[in-house]
Amino acid sequence: RVLLFNETIIMGILNVTPDSFSDGGKYSSDNQTRVEKTVQAALQMERDGAGIIDIGGESTRPGAEDVALEEELRRVLPVVRRIREE
Repeated sequence: RVLLFNETIIMGILNVTPDSFSDGGKYSSDNQTRVEKTVQAALQMERDGAGIIDIGGESTRPGAEDVALEEELRRVLPVVRRIREE
């Protein structure tokens, strides 16, 4: 896919952190069922007009602990891989 930056692009946000302040960990990627739920949410965002999906694996809420790169990748990559299969 190609993104053209000569128009407004809508971005969907999916937080796959267990401590997300915006969704309470709804899309945590800790098991296959949640990965599928997250993928379906991303696909719905695309149907709703999102041109970019930001899949976040580290919380930015005030006071959140830093997450090791390996943990962030463990959270994000299963979702990214599954979305790419669609």
